[in-house]
Amino acid sequence: MKKVKHFLHISDYGSEELWDILNLSKEVKAKFRNREDYTPFKNKSLAMIFAKPSARTRVSFETGFEWMGGHALFLGPTDIGIGKREAIKDISRVFSRYNDMIMARLFDHKHILKLAEYSTIPIVNGLTDYNHPCQIMADIFTVWEHLGNIENVKIVYMGDGNNIVHSWLHLAMCFPLNFVCCCPKGYEPDKDLVKQSKDAGISTIEITHDPKSAVKDADVIYTDVWASMGQKEEAEARAKAFAPFQVNSALMSATGCETLFMHCLPAERDREVTDAVMEADYSIVFDQAENRLHVQNGIMAWLVANGD
Repeated sequence: MKKVKHFLHISDYGSEELWDILNLSKEVKAKFRNREDYTPFKNKSLAMIFAKPSARTRVSFETGFEWMGGHALFLGPTDIGIGKREAIKDISRVFSRYNDMIMARLFDHKHILKLAEYSTIPIVNGLTDYNHPCQIMADIFTVWEHLGNIENVKIVYMGDGNNIVHSWLHLAMCFPLNFVCCCPKGYEPDKDLVKQSKDAGISTIEITHDPKSAVKDADVIYTDVWASMGQKEEAEARAKAFAPFQVNSALMSATGCETLFMHCLPAERDREVTDAVMEADYSIVFDQAENRLHVQNGIMAWLVANGD
């Protein structure tokens, strides 16, 4: 009997396995674009648990799983109330008997770990407050498409040291990157994770508070909203703290080289990034958004094909 594989953190896998996923994603993308038949999930079902709503996550997972021959079932915040109405270990065991895979987009990271602990089917992390592995796998796939390689690429993340940054730090334990998180003081990523990523000795990791020096020679500048879901009461204070970290044309020019712009969306235009940068030729945000679909398809197909 195969041992079930989950996709909870990028660093749960080694570089060889991650490359397998990226290469499979490339193949799956070509099939999708050509509208070829590809049905690894024929007669299978995906339970999509959403504690946090998201247009891109729902549409990409639902579209992808159904294109691959399966049926995707949406369960919103009021359908389950995960961690509130019923023990998570009970939900996990029941869904394991109903479905073939679970994708969960949650607030509390401990909840997805508990789902995985008791599940006999693959669990895919669609986002938690701690990390966002599918997004960063799609991001590095997009960088690979545009630059032709990812080794020692300089990625400068501008903004809050949030779940996006945490998944970049996980990736930096597996692939050699030059990763810089430039954020206001007091908004740094998890210190233990930063140390763990540095100690892995694979990538160059820097946490800085100076936008202009941070972006020098950057291959990619990446940003995210300043106040994520559940932080809107902090929006005014965050707007003041993050104002110097806005990605605008001047900051893009300060790199001194050709630089791509990325954003995981949704974007608040003229807040964390100007409309001009979003619409510039160097902006690859919509390639990045499209690749969520293809890389998630690759992740799901790889998980079921590679259970031990």
